[in-house]
Formats: sequence, C-alpha cells, structure tokens
Amino acid sequence: MSPQGRKHKLAPPRPRYGGGSDASTSGVSDGEQDSHTSASHSRTTSNAVSYPESPPVTPRSVGFSTPTNPFSPPASVTSFNSVDPTPGSTPSGSHHPQSSTHSAYPFDATSRSHVASVSTSAADLTRLPSSYFGSRPATGDYVTATSTRPSSARLREAFTSPPMRPLTIYSSAARLTNRVQKERPKSTMLLEQTQLEKPWTKQRDPYSRIAYYLTYAMILLGIAAGAVRCFFGWHDVRLLENNLCMVLDEEFDSPDSVFGEHGTFFREVEMGGFGNGEFEMTTESQNNSFVLNGHLYIAPTLTAESIGFDAIEDGHVYNITGCTYNITKGLVTTGGSPNNANQSSFGMDHTFDINGYTRACSGISNRTLGSIINPVQSARLTTRRSASIKYGRVEVRAKIPTGDWLWPAIWMLPVDNKYGPWPMSGEIDIMEARGNGPAYPKQGSNYVRGSLNWGPTSWINAVSKTFSWWTLRRGTYADGFHTYALEWDESFMRIYVDTRLHHLLDLRFNVPFWERGDFPPVVQNGSEAVILTNPWVNGTTAAPFDQPFYLILSLAVGGTNGWFPDGKEKPWLDGSTTAMADFWRSRNKWLPTWPLTADDRSFVMYVPHYSLLRRFSCIFTSDSQ
Repeated sequence: MSPQGRKHKLAPPRPRYGGGSDASTSGVSDGEQDSHTSASHSRTTSNAVSYPESPPVTPRSVGFSTPTNPFSPPASVTSFNSVDPTPGSTPSGSHHPQSSTHSAYPFDATSRSHVASVSTSAADLTRLPSSYFGSRPATGDYVTATSTRPSSARLREAFTSPPMRPLTIYSSAARLTNRVQKERPKSTMLLEQTQLEKPWTKQRDPYSRIAYYLTYAMILLGIAAGAVRCFFGWHDVRLLENNLCMVLDEEFDSPDSVFGEHGTFFREVEMGGFGNGEFEMTTESQNNSFVLNGHLYIAPTLTAESIGFDAIEDGHVYNITGCTYNITKGLVTTGGSPNNANQSSFGMDHTFDINGYTRACSGISNRTLGSIINPVQSARLTTRRSASIKYGRVEVRAKIPTGDWLWPAIWMLPVDNKYGPWPMSGEIDIMEARGNGPAYPKQGSNYVRGSLNWGPTSWINAVSKTFSWWTLRRGTYADGFHTYALEWDESFMRIYVDTRLHHLLDLRFNVPFWERGDFPPVVQNGSEAVILTNPWVNGTTAAPFDQPFYLILSLAVGGTNGWFPDGKEKPWLDGSTTAMADFWRSRNKWLPTWPLTADDRSFVMYVPHYSLLRRFSCIFTSDSQ
C-alpha cells in the first residue's frame, strides 16, 4: 500500500451531511452516494477525505428485543454481516432546518437498524434492496435514488419504529398471549330459555346400584372360583404316600459294576427284531454299549464295518455271539423262585422254540430271496437279573441321539407274564422318541412319548387309550439331558419329563382296565371268531400293572410295528417282506444324518434312580446294590 493510501485509510471520517456541499460539489446523487457507501463496508475508503472535526462513530449491534410500533411505516432489514455504521447524510436538494446546524449522526442508519424480525423466506428476500449484502440499511419504504417522495418525509421516517413484519418460524416478535374466546357451539334444537333436566341429581336409578353390586359380586366370584380351582388342582396331584427305599442307584463309574457277572445291567443279544421287526441286532460288544466318564452309552454301528458291504445283501451266514434267546424265552431261566421279585422266572412254562431261536441268533443274506443280515448293531440293557419293583419311582437322566430312524426308549416289562403273553401282562413306556429332526412330520426329536401297552389278546393292544406326549417348542431332546420319571402305586401312575407339570401320562386306577378298554365280546381273527374274556379278572383295579416290572434301556433302528408310520419320507413299508433290505438300500439318505461323534449319535444316560416302596419290600436293597 502506498503512503498516500495509508494516510487516507487512517484519517478520521469526514461527515457527509450539512450544507449539501459534499453532494453538490462532487456531482454525486443521493442514490449513487448510498450505493458507493454500502459497497465500501467501512466508514473510510481509499478515496475518502479526512475530516478531523467529525464526531466518532459508536458501533451498534443488531438487537432482537427492540419493541416495535405497529403504526409506523415499514422498516428496512439489516444485513446479516456486521458492518460499521456510516453517518447518514441529507440527500441533495434537502433544506431541513436542522441540517446545517445539527449533526445527523444520532439518527444515522445504525439508529434505524433495529430488526423487528429476521426472515429467510423467499418473500422477504424479494423485498430487500439490491445492495442488501454489505450496504447501509435503507429507511422507510426502501427509498432509493429514484424515489419521488420528498426528502423531508424520508427524514421524518427516521424517527419512527419499523412495523412488524409477517411472522415466520424465526420471528422474534412478541406473540399474542391472549387467545380469542370463541363462542361455544350449541345445538340448534335448544332454545335460550330451555332448562336442561338432570333427573339423576334428584333420584338415583336403582338399576345402577344393582349393576354396581353385580359387577363387584362377579369379580369376587371369579376370585373365589380361581382359588377353588387352584386348591383342587393342587389336591389332585397324587404323590407317593409312603417312604421309598433305594433298590438301584448306579453311578456308571466302572464297567464291571455295570456289565460284570453281578453287574447292574444284563445285555440281551438277539437278531430277531424283538417282535417289532426292528432292523438292528443287539450285541454284547463294547462298541455298542460302554461306560465312559460316569455316563452309560448305547451307540449304533454298521454291521458292514465288520463283515463288509457285500456280505450284508448276499452270500453270507451270520451267527451272533452270546445269543440270549434261550435265557429270555427258553427253558433256561435266571434261577430263583417265582415269588422272588428280583429273579426272573420268565420262560419256565414255555416250550423251547427252536425256530425262534434260529431266527433270533443267526441270519442269512440272499439277494434272490430279498433277505439280508441286520445292517445295524446296537444294544439292549435290562435289570432282569438285578432289580425290579412293584410300585415305586424310577428316574433316569438321559439324552436321546440324533439320526433318522433311531428309536431310543426307557421302558419296563413284567418279570413274570402272570396274565399271559404280551400285551396281556402289560408294558410301561417311560420314554420313547425318534431320532429324526423336528422337520419330521410324525413327531421328531422334539417330542417324547409315554404310554401303557395292554390288551386281552396278543393282537389287540389298547395303547391308544393310555398314551400322551410332550414337546419342546425350542430345541430338541437331543440337545441336552432331561429327567424322565415314573411314579406308580396301586391307585395311580404318572410319567413325566423334568417336572410333574410336563406329564406324559397321568392315570388314575379308578376303573378296571377291562372296562376302560370297552372291548367287544367277540372279535374276528382272520376266519376265526374269538370270544374275548377278561384276563385280569383275578387282579386288582390296577391289573395288569400290579405286578413286579424290570427296567430296559434300548436303542432300536427302524421297525415294522408302526412306530415309524408309512409315508413318502419313509424308505420302506411296514407290510413289505423286503422292508429291511429297502431300508439298507436307502442308506445314502439316512446315514448322513447320523453324527460321527459318539456323544451325538449315542443314547447317553447317567445316575438312574430305581426306588421301591418300603411297605412292599426292602429286603432286596442290599442284593441290588
């Protein structure tokens, strides 16, 4: 910057009012002077002339609390830029009496720049002068150099307050606090002199009092009914009244204590399907039943792993090692007296069946005949030799396996068939399940079932009258361990999972089973008519479930008895003579569903409790332990 420019910039401003000499001698009109001043954004410019006697300028900030006069003419809107105010000047040709003797400084543009409202609407921007950004605020009705109004009027407007601008959402103008009171609407059907009658203030409606008492009476009645229902619900939960003594409490800490000569469990070894047409053979191999880390495992394996895949379907004779058919259904018994509840006498009154023995202990594969060797090996464990109970409690903690067509079960059979062969002497199923996943339409691994099997003949089973199930809505019973329990005495039987609220079966022995079954007097067996008789006529009301029963833990595979109902998802038909072969040939579909790990593929149990009511017998406690 040149010295001359620096001198002009630091010099005090020279007033532009009074005498009109500045405007007249320079030849600049009032409008041009305003435009020139607003463009400079300063009280001095590089072309300004120094006037030492000019009064100092006091900056004034924009205020939003200045009261407004609604009767004054419109005011200007200041710029959003903070600009130093410039003293105002009288337009050229003005001869106000005070213009020559009094400074216009107190009434400059700054004193007129109090904002009534700040608006950013398009309507406000169109009303601003062309020099809005950075210019000195105008006065009055935005008077410009071309205005025809007299300068005296413009000067007088400087003394008035700007009017209120239209309210916007950014307006700082004071809002009205007094609301307009509107007349309340009235019905056109009412006259001014009409007197509204309110009879309820003089006399109460008797029906309202009745409704009042009736409402509270119904509430109290509902509470009382709920209390009564809860009481009888609690009272109807039958419990074992007598103390229990322990008959069996196995910890599964040693294979010898479980499977030894005097062990808890007896391995039944057969290939005959146990009357259900099952596809597995049960073995005494440690590959199929073993103890590990305090748990008992029953694991399925493929027979082809020991004899080869080709031998399963053709050209092979398989004799199972340690077949127990002669013990369970033959002439040889476990010894002891039939009066001894812990010793089995089953088979003593039966003639040895040589054909049954052959089918149960050996198999032949022949592709032409469609016969194959049992393709799966598993295990069936019983307490036939160690413990049995007549009334009491059984509790087993178990995790069922995962895999299509696996059939885990915890169940009981009578020690002696006192009322005749199955199901005349009864069967108690504490838990039965299927290894198929939850997507299986016939109740998969998220279901467990409890039931009683009984009937007057070997081909009539009334299980449909005494069975039920429980389901998990989240997860399956193969995801973890669950407690399966039986509570049983001469008056009731309850089967449940985890809690008595989740009972699979809750049955009162208040009606004899002959009446419960509602059997016809005559049934047709093929071409022969058979007259039905009551096999439990000499028993109690609980017969046939009034005799000693022993425990069975098994893992079956498939079968033709209907446990896996026929359907498009099932690879065999129950009535087919080649059902086992059809099952084996579809192994590419079901074998991938069997987990590789023993924990997931096996039926796993631990700490079963096997109790007996004290009043019946506790003398066998030491023998069973």
